[in-house]
Amino acid sequence: MGKIRVLIADDSALMRREIKKILENDSAIEVVAAAKNGKEALELARKLEPDVIALDINMPVMDGLTALQHIMMEMGTPVVMISSLTQEGANITYKALELGAVDFIGKPSGAISLDIDKLSAEICSKIKTAAKANTNVLGLKRRKFFSESPQKQSSSFRNKKGNDKIVVIGESTGGPNAIMDIIPVLPADLGAPVVIVQHMPGTFTPSFAKRLDKHCAFDFKEAEDGDILQPNRGFLAPGGLQTVIYRNSDGIAAIKLSKEPADAIYKPSVEITMKSVLKTYGGKNIVAVILTGMGSDGADAMVEIRKAGGRTIAESEESCVVFGMPRETIKRGGAEFILPSHKIGEKIVELIKD
Repeated sequence: MGKIRVLIADDSALMRREIKKILENDSAIEVVAAAKNGKEALELARKLEPDVIALDINMPVMDGLTALQHIMMEMGTPVVMISSLTQEGANITYKALELGAVDFIGKPSGAISLDIDKLSAEICSKIKTAAKANTNVLGLKRRKFFSESPQKQSSSFRNKKGNDKIVVIGESTGGPNAIMDIIPVLPADLGAPVVIVQHMPGTFTPSFAKRLDKHCAFDFKEAEDGDILQPNRGFLAPGGLQTVIYRNSDGIAAIKLSKEPADAIYKPSVEITMKSVLKTYGGKNIVAVILTGMGSDGADAMVEIRKAGGRTIAESEESCVVFGMPRETIKRGGAEFILPSHKIGEKIVELIKD
Protein backbone atom coordinates (compact mmCIF):
# COMPACT_ATOMS: atom_id res chain seq x y z
CA MET A 1 0.00 0.00 0.00
CA GLY A 2 1.34 3.44 -0.95
CA LYS A 3 1.61 6.49 1.23
CA ILE A 4 -1.45 8.59 2.09
CA ARG A 5 -1.28 11.61 -0.21
CA VAL A 6 -2.32 14.79 1.59
CA LEU A 7 -3.10 18.30 0.37
CA ILE A 8 -2.74 21.07 2.98
CA ALA A 9 -4.65 24.37 2.76
CA ASP A 10 -3.92 27.22 5.17
CA ASP A 11 -3.45 30.93 4.56
CA SER A 12 -0.47 31.06 6.95
CA ALA A 13 2.86 30.08 5.44
CA LEU A 14 4.05 29.21 8.94
CA MET A 15 1.12 26.87 9.56
CA ARG A 16 1.54 25.23 6.16
CA ARG A 17 5.18 24.59 6.90
CA GLU A 18 4.56 23.25 10.43
CA ILE A 19 1.68 20.98 9.44
CA LYS A 20 3.69 19.64 6.51
CA LYS A 21 6.62 18.92 8.84
CA ILE A 22 4.33 17.04 11.26
CA LEU A 23 2.75 14.94 8.51
CA GLU A 24 5.99 14.10 6.73
CA ASN A 25 7.52 12.87 9.99
CA ASP A 26 5.09 9.97 9.61
CA SER A 27 6.41 7.46 7.09
CA ALA A 28 2.86 6.55 6.01
CA ILE A 29 2.03 10.10 4.85
CA GLU A 30 3.17 12.21 1.92
CA VAL A 31 2.26 15.90 1.47
CA VAL A 32 1.69 16.41 -2.26
CA ALA A 33 0.97 20.16 -2.17
CA ALA A 34 0.12 23.13 0.06
CA ALA A 35 -2.44 25.79 -0.88
CA LYS A 36 -2.80 29.30 0.59
CA ASN A 37 -6.57 29.60 0.09
CA GLY A 38 -9.67 27.58 -0.75
CA LYS A 39 -9.64 28.41 -4.46
CA GLU A 40 -6.08 27.18 -4.84
CA ALA A 41 -6.89 24.09 -2.76
CA LEU A 42 -9.80 23.24 -5.03
CA GLU A 43 -7.68 23.62 -8.16
CA LEU A 44 -4.91 21.45 -6.70
CA ALA A 45 -7.42 18.83 -5.53
CA ARG A 46 -8.81 18.53 -9.06
CA LYS A 47 -5.32 18.19 -10.50
CA LEU A 48 -3.58 15.98 -7.93
CA GLU A 49 -6.50 13.89 -6.58
CA PRO A 50 -5.11 13.60 -3.03
CA ASP A 51 -6.32 10.94 -0.61
CA VAL A 52 -7.08 13.48 2.13
CA ILE A 53 -7.32 17.27 2.32
CA ALA A 54 -6.40 19.15 5.52
CA LEU A 55 -8.45 22.33 5.15
CA ASP A 56 -8.25 25.53 7.17
CA ILE A 57 -11.52 27.42 7.67
CA ASN A 58 -10.63 31.12 7.62
CA MET A 59 -8.84 31.84 4.34
CA PRO A 60 -8.95 34.66 1.75
CA VAL A 61 -10.32 34.42 -1.81
CA MET A 62 -12.32 31.30 -0.93
CA ASP A 63 -12.89 30.17 2.65
CA GLY A 64 -12.73 26.59 3.86
CA LEU A 65 -16.49 26.02 4.02
CA THR A 66 -17.01 27.13 0.42
CA ALA A 67 -14.10 24.98 -0.74
CA LEU A 68 -15.49 22.05 1.23
CA GLN A 69 -18.86 22.29 -0.51
CA HIS A 70 -17.17 22.18 -3.93
CA ILE A 71 -14.98 19.25 -2.88
CA MET A 72 -17.98 17.26 -1.62
CA MET A 73 -20.02 17.95 -4.76
CA GLU A 74 -17.23 17.28 -7.25
CA MET A 75 -15.00 14.56 -5.83
CA GLY A 76 -15.96 13.50 -2.31
CA THR A 77 -12.36 13.51 -1.11
CA PRO A 78 -12.13 13.01 2.70
CA VAL A 79 -11.54 16.36 4.39
CA VAL A 80 -10.21 17.11 7.87
CA MET A 81 -10.97 20.68 8.93
CA ILE A 82 -8.45 22.74 10.89
CA SER A 83 -10.13 25.29 13.17
CA SER A 84 -9.45 27.48 16.19
CA LEU A 85 -10.56 26.15 19.58
CA THR A 86 -13.04 28.98 20.13
CA GLN A 87 -16.84 29.24 20.32
CA GLU A 88 -16.93 30.65 16.80
CA GLY A 89 -14.54 27.94 15.64
CA ALA A 90 -16.80 25.27 17.14
CA ASN A 91 -19.92 26.60 15.41
CA ILE A 92 -18.20 26.77 12.03
CA THR A 93 -16.71 23.32 12.54
CA TYR A 94 -20.17 21.80 13.11
CA LYS A 95 -21.29 23.41 9.87
CA ALA A 96 -18.32 21.77 8.14
CA LEU A 97 -19.26 18.37 9.59
CA GLU A 98 -22.81 18.84 8.31
CA LEU A 99 -21.40 19.57 4.86
CA GLY A 100 -19.42 16.33 4.80
CA ALA A 101 -16.06 16.85 6.55
CA VAL A 102 -14.81 13.64 8.16
CA ASP A 103 -13.27 15.21 11.26
CA PHE A 104 -11.60 18.32 12.62
CA ILE A 105 -8.39 19.38 14.34
CA GLY A 106 -8.54 22.26 16.81
CA LYS A 107 -5.66 24.70 16.64
CA PRO A 108 -4.54 25.02 20.27
CA SER A 109 -3.80 28.75 20.35
CA GLY A 110 -5.61 30.51 17.55
CA ALA A 111 -5.17 30.91 13.80
CA ILE A 112 -1.36 31.01 14.16
CA SER A 113 -0.59 28.24 16.65
CA LEU A 114 3.13 28.12 17.29
CA ASP A 115 2.51 25.10 19.51
CA ILE A 116 0.76 23.05 16.82
CA ASP A 117 3.49 20.41 17.15
CA LYS A 118 1.98 19.20 20.44
CA LEU A 119 -0.90 17.87 18.34
CA SER A 120 1.38 15.84 16.07
CA ALA A 121 -0.04 12.46 17.10
CA GLU A 122 -3.64 13.66 16.78
CA ILE A 123 -3.05 15.25 13.38
CA CYS A 124 -1.41 12.14 11.90
CA SER A 125 -4.03 9.85 13.45
CA LYS A 126 -6.95 11.84 12.06
CA ILE A 127 -5.41 12.05 8.60
CA LYS A 128 -4.94 8.27 8.60
CA THR A 129 -8.50 7.73 9.79
CA ALA A 130 -9.86 10.06 7.12
CA ALA A 131 -7.99 8.09 4.46
CA LYS A 132 -10.06 5.05 5.47
CA ALA A 133 -13.37 6.93 5.39
CA ASN A 134 -16.23 5.59 3.32
CA THR A 135 -16.23 8.11 0.47
CA ASN A 136 -19.57 6.78 -0.79
CA VAL A 137 -21.15 8.00 2.45
CA LEU A 138 -19.51 11.42 2.77
CA GLY A 139 -21.65 13.25 0.22
CA LEU A 140 -24.80 11.61 1.55
CA LYS A 141 -24.03 12.72 5.09
CA ARG A 142 -24.97 16.34 4.47
CA ARG A 143 -27.79 17.19 6.85
CA LYS A 144 -30.94 19.22 6.38
CA PHE A 145 -31.78 20.21 9.92
CA PHE A 146 -35.19 21.31 11.16
CA SER A 147 -35.62 25.07 11.02
CA GLU A 148 -37.38 25.08 14.39
CA SER A 149 -36.87 23.12 17.56
CA PRO A 150 -39.45 20.41 18.23
CA GLN A 151 -41.99 21.16 20.94
CA LYS A 152 -40.49 20.28 24.30
CA GLN A 153 -42.72 18.34 26.67
CA SER A 154 -42.33 17.88 30.41
CA SER A 155 -42.36 14.42 31.95
CA SER A 156 -42.88 13.03 35.43
CA PHE A 157 -39.83 11.95 37.41
CA ARG A 158 -39.82 8.17 37.88
CA ASN A 159 -36.17 7.25 38.30
CA LYS A 160 -36.15 4.76 41.17
CA LYS A 161 -33.69 1.94 41.63
CA GLY A 162 -34.28 -0.82 39.09
CA ASN A 163 -37.44 0.73 37.62
CA ASP A 164 -36.24 2.53 34.51
CA LYS A 165 -34.47 1.89 31.26
CA ILE A 166 -31.63 3.91 29.80
CA VAL A 167 -30.19 4.55 26.33
CA VAL A 168 -26.41 4.95 26.03
CA ILE A 169 -24.75 5.81 22.71
CA GLY A 170 -21.04 5.83 21.86
CA GLU A 171 -19.58 7.48 18.76
CA SER A 172 -16.41 8.97 17.31
CA THR A 173 -15.40 10.01 13.77
CA GLY A 174 -18.58 10.76 11.81
CA GLY A 175 -20.68 10.65 14.96
CA PRO A 176 -22.02 14.24 14.93
CA ASN A 177 -23.75 13.51 11.63
CA ALA A 178 -24.86 9.96 12.44
CA ILE A 179 -26.52 11.04 15.67
CA MET A 180 -28.65 13.52 13.73
CA ASP A 181 -30.31 10.56 12.02
CA ILE A 182 -31.32 9.35 15.48
CA ILE A 183 -32.04 12.21 17.91
CA PRO A 184 -34.90 13.81 15.92
CA VAL A 185 -36.68 10.42 15.80
CA LEU A 186 -36.84 9.98 19.58
CA PRO A 187 -40.25 11.05 20.96
CA ALA A 188 -40.77 13.41 23.88
CA ASP A 189 -42.24 10.52 25.87
CA LEU A 190 -39.43 8.04 25.13
CA GLY A 191 -39.48 6.90 28.75
CA ALA A 192 -35.72 6.74 29.36
CA PRO A 193 -32.76 9.09 29.72
CA VAL A 194 -30.28 9.21 26.83
CA VAL A 195 -26.53 9.50 27.43
CA ILE A 196 -24.23 10.19 24.47
CA VAL A 197 -20.45 9.80 24.55
CA GLN A 198 -18.71 11.47 21.60
CA HIS A 199 -14.92 11.69 21.27
CA MET A 200 -14.59 15.48 21.22
CA PRO A 201 -12.56 18.21 23.02
CA GLY A 202 -14.18 19.99 25.96
CA THR A 203 -14.20 23.27 24.02
CA PHE A 204 -16.63 21.78 21.52
CA THR A 205 -19.04 19.72 23.65
CA PRO A 206 -21.09 22.67 25.04
CA SER A 207 -21.97 23.77 21.50
CA PHE A 208 -22.63 20.20 20.42
CA ALA A 209 -25.03 19.72 23.34
CA LYS A 210 -26.94 22.84 22.29
CA ARG A 211 -27.26 21.49 18.75
CA LEU A 212 -28.57 18.18 20.09
CA ASP A 213 -31.10 20.06 22.24
CA LYS A 214 -32.29 22.05 19.23
CA HIS A 215 -33.20 18.88 17.33
CA CYS A 216 -34.48 16.74 20.19
CA ALA A 217 -38.09 16.55 21.40
CA PHE A 218 -36.90 16.53 25.02
CA ASP A 219 -34.30 18.62 26.82
CA PHE A 220 -30.65 17.82 26.05
CA LYS A 221 -27.65 19.26 27.87
CA GLU A 222 -23.95 18.81 28.50
CA ALA A 223 -23.69 16.57 31.57
CA GLU A 224 -22.73 18.14 34.89
CA ASP A 225 -21.54 16.52 38.07
CA GLY A 226 -24.54 15.40 40.15
CA ASP A 227 -27.11 15.51 37.32
CA ILE A 228 -30.05 13.16 37.93
CA LEU A 229 -30.86 10.81 35.05
CA GLN A 230 -34.53 11.58 34.58
CA PRO A 231 -36.54 9.86 31.84
CA ASN A 232 -36.95 11.94 28.67
CA ARG A 233 -33.77 13.91 29.28
CA GLY A 234 -30.57 13.82 27.25
CA PHE A 235 -26.99 14.19 28.48
CA LEU A 236 -23.80 14.64 26.45
CA ALA A 237 -20.54 13.55 28.08
CA PRO A 238 -18.25 16.62 28.34
CA GLY A 239 -14.90 16.47 26.58
CA GLY A 240 -11.77 16.05 28.67
CA LEU A 241 -13.53 14.14 31.47
CA GLN A 242 -15.03 10.72 32.13
CA THR A 243 -18.78 10.42 32.61
CA VAL A 244 -19.68 7.76 35.16
CA ILE A 245 -23.22 6.70 36.06
CA TYR A 246 -23.85 5.69 39.67
CA ARG A 247 -26.56 5.47 42.35
CA ASN A 248 -26.63 8.37 44.80
CA SER A 249 -27.56 8.08 48.47
CA ASP A 250 -31.26 8.03 47.53
CA GLY A 251 -30.75 5.11 45.16
CA ILE A 252 -31.33 7.32 42.13
CA ALA A 253 -29.14 7.16 39.02
CA ALA A 254 -26.91 10.21 38.67
CA ILE A 255 -23.83 11.45 36.84
CA LYS A 256 -20.33 11.76 38.23
CA LEU A 257 -17.62 13.52 36.25
CA SER A 258 -14.04 12.42 36.82
CA LYS A 259 -10.51 12.96 35.53
CA GLU A 260 -9.71 9.33 36.31
CA PRO A 261 -8.21 7.20 34.98
CA ALA A 262 -5.62 9.83 34.11
CA ASP A 263 -4.02 7.59 31.45
CA ALA A 264 -7.25 6.87 29.54
CA ILE A 265 -6.82 7.10 25.77
CA TYR A 266 -10.23 8.71 25.32
CA LYS A 267 -11.74 11.45 27.46
CA PRO A 268 -14.64 10.80 27.40
CA SER A 269 -14.43 7.03 26.97
CA VAL A 270 -17.41 5.05 25.68
CA GLU A 271 -16.10 1.96 27.50
CA ILE A 272 -15.97 3.65 30.90
CA THR A 273 -19.44 5.17 30.62
CA MET A 274 -21.10 2.01 29.28
CA LYS A 275 -19.59 -0.21 31.98
CA SER A 276 -20.79 2.19 34.67
CA VAL A 277 -24.27 2.12 33.12
CA LEU A 278 -24.24 -1.69 33.25
CA LYS A 279 -23.21 -1.66 36.90
CA THR A 280 -25.89 0.88 37.80
CA TYR A 281 -28.87 -0.22 35.71
CA GLY A 282 -28.36 -3.93 35.15
CA GLY A 283 -28.24 -5.36 31.64
CA LYS A 284 -31.97 -5.84 31.03
CA ASN A 285 -32.68 -2.12 31.44
CA ILE A 286 -30.13 -0.94 28.86
CA VAL A 287 -30.32 -0.12 25.17
CA ALA A 288 -26.71 0.44 24.06
CA VAL A 289 -25.63 1.77 20.66
CA ILE A 290 -22.25 2.03 18.92
CA LEU A 291 -21.99 4.38 15.95
CA THR A 292 -19.28 5.25 13.42
CA GLY A 293 -15.72 5.74 14.65
CA MET A 294 -12.15 4.51 14.48
CA GLY A 295 -10.83 1.95 16.95
CA SER A 296 -12.66 -0.26 19.42
CA ASP A 297 -13.79 2.01 22.27
CA GLY A 298 -16.96 0.54 23.75
CA ALA A 299 -16.79 -2.82 21.98
CA ASP A 300 -16.04 -4.85 25.13
CA ALA A 301 -18.70 -3.02 27.11
CA MET A 302 -21.25 -3.80 24.40
CA VAL A 303 -20.39 -7.50 24.71
CA GLU A 304 -20.88 -7.36 28.49
CA ILE A 305 -24.18 -5.51 28.19
CA ARG A 306 -25.52 -8.00 25.66
CA LYS A 307 -24.45 -10.98 27.79
CA ALA A 308 -26.23 -9.38 30.77
CA GLY A 309 -29.51 -9.21 28.83
CA GLY A 310 -29.26 -5.70 27.42
CA ARG A 311 -30.30 -4.79 23.89
CA THR A 312 -27.43 -3.68 21.68
CA ILE A 313 -27.24 -1.97 18.28
CA ALA A 314 -24.23 -1.36 16.03
CA GLU A 315 -24.32 0.95 13.03
CA SER A 316 -23.91 -1.00 9.80
CA GLU A 317 -21.04 -0.39 7.40
CA GLU A 318 -23.31 1.07 4.72
CA SER A 319 -23.89 4.29 6.68
CA CYS A 320 -20.62 4.53 8.66
CA VAL A 321 -18.07 7.15 7.75
CA VAL A 322 -15.51 4.95 9.53
CA PHE A 323 -16.52 1.34 10.23
CA GLY A 324 -14.13 0.77 13.14
CA MET A 325 -15.96 0.79 16.47
CA PRO A 326 -19.06 -0.92 15.04
CA ARG A 327 -16.93 -3.55 13.26
CA GLU A 328 -15.14 -4.44 16.49
CA THR A 329 -18.44 -4.61 18.36
CA ILE A 330 -19.93 -6.93 15.76
CA LYS A 331 -16.79 -9.08 15.54
CA ARG A 332 -16.76 -9.61 19.31
CA GLY A 333 -20.45 -10.52 19.43
CA GLY A 334 -21.67 -7.32 21.07
CA ALA A 335 -24.33 -6.38 18.51
CA GLU A 336 -27.82 -7.87 18.62
CA PHE A 337 -28.94 -5.57 15.80
CA ILE A 338 -26.86 -4.16 12.93
CA LEU A 339 -28.62 -1.21 11.30
CA PRO A 340 -27.88 1.88 9.18
CA SER A 341 -28.03 5.12 11.17
CA HIS A 342 -31.41 6.18 9.75
CA LYS A 343 -33.07 3.05 11.19
CA ILE A 344 -31.50 3.12 14.64
CA GLY A 345 -33.82 5.74 16.16
CA GLU A 346 -36.92 3.68 15.44
CA LYS A 347 -35.26 0.56 16.86
CA ILE A 348 -34.34 2.39 20.06
CA VAL A 349 -37.96 3.49 20.53
CA GLU A 350 -39.17 -0.07 19.86
CA LEU A 351 -36.76 -1.58 22.41
CA ILE A 352 -37.50 0.99 25.12
CA LYS A 353 -41.26 0.56 24.70
CA ASP A 354 -40.96 -3.26 24.63
